[in-house]
Amino acid sequence: MSGGKVVRGYIVAGMPHPLLAPERSPAWQKLRAGYERVRAELEATDADLLVLYSTQWPSVIGHQLQADPEPEWVHVDPEWHDLGDMPYRFRIDAPFAKAYEACARARGLHARTVAYRGFPIDTGSIVALKLLNPDNRLPATIVSCNMYADRAETLVLGKAARDAIERGGRRAVAVAVTSLSNRLFTHEIDPREDRISSLKDDEWNRKLLELLAEGRLEDVAQLAREFSAQANADSKLKAVWWLAATLGQHNDYEGTVFEYQPVWGTGAALVGLAPSRRAAASKEFDEEDVEVFRGDRSVLSSGATPVAAGPAEPPPAPRAQATSDLVMAKGAPAPVGAYPHARRVGDLLYLSGVGPRQPGTNAIPGGPVRDAQGRPQAYDVKAQTRATIENVKAILEAAGSSLDKVVDVTAFLIDMDRDFAAYNEVYKDYFAPVGATRTTLAISALPTPIAVELKVIARA
Repeated sequence: MSGGKVVRGYIVAGMPHPLLAPERSPAWQKLRAGYERVRAELEATDADLLVLYSTQWPSVIGHQLQADPEPEWVHVDPEWHDLGDMPYRFRIDAPFAKAYEACARARGLHARTVAYRGFPIDTGSIVALKLLNPDNRLPATIVSCNMYADRAETLVLGKAARDAIERGGRRAVAVAVTSLSNRLFTHEIDPREDRISSLKDDEWNRKLLELLAEGRLEDVAQLAREFSAQANADSKLKAVWWLAATLGQHNDYEGTVFEYQPVWGTGAALVGLAPSRRAAASKEFDEEDVEVFRGDRSVLSSGATPVAAGPAEPPPAPRAQATSDLVMAKGAPAPVGAYPHARRVGDLLYLSGVGPRQPGTNAIPGGPVRDAQGRPQAYDVKAQTRATIENVKAILEAAGSSLDKVVDVTAFLIDMDRDFAAYNEVYKDYFAPVGATRTTLAISALPTPIAVELKVIARA
């Protein structure tokens, strides 16, 4: 079969409040009613598939696709467990998930399907499917939001969805599950008085919704970076990048804003986009387009050999390249995504996560935790920790600061039981005299084959 197409696109809010407790807040009730209007429009189409992208399903390495034909479980949101549980049983189009995986791989992406009992479905997807497709009338597929992916990778993921839809002859509805502004209140509020957490966020949300109401989807996608900087976007607004690539990167749509309300301070919106026959409106911006993902997050140099365990060599004399308050240090390894080494805010420096890779070669002191085929390898966490701290030192000095000005450290270990004591011993050599506060977290993986990463705040 061939000749499929995307018949509709939607942006929907994924917070659980309109599903579980709409009666507690007038805003949440309005969102629930808005969801009902979206559902009625969806049911009037001839669609035979729902394709969801949810910012609440984060992945670290590549993208995952739900392929269990009938996932059934009881979900409790970890942040909003007081609202109650969400039992679900969904109808998933497993063959389409496999086709989507193949199309993603053909475009250079790392993608895989997951299909086993108990694999968690995220809150946003559950809310969207329960309110848009309560009787499982349409089969669905859900794709994860890679937390390190930037615009290029996300666009290619959307184009792969479109490939699978067209080649399979499907009539699909693309659903981007995301907030707009994503600044939550950090204190208890009266739900009846919920509001967008800042006037600035509200102004930016309304500007985007004005554009979407005019069908200017690509203009909104092009504004995503500025919106993220100004209004604390949900996952950089990458769900809109995905939606634009899946539907078609232009402004030729009929847009409908079904509802816009706060949910605990965030900007929750329900927007519909239908392909239009009018001439496509011109775009306001011109970010580059990408057809095939070339792996800009593959940070290990071809043929690089990990160095032996032992103290890291001193980094070259660091120099900084700064754009306004952003710091890029030549004496530190290149970032693996679209972010700076550090950002200066007032009298403080906020460092992005720093690992042990070496500048220039990307070699990992102490050895990588896995080889190129993903097989576990022996490694020396002391050497990795020492190299990581030296990289932090290089970034701080490039920004005019130093290790003795560090005020807070968040450390990430992939194996707390195995590595904590050795990592802590090296850490103490550097930071015992400094007195910085510290939190150490166990995580399942890091984007590169390393065992330790540090997130640092220091005085400028």
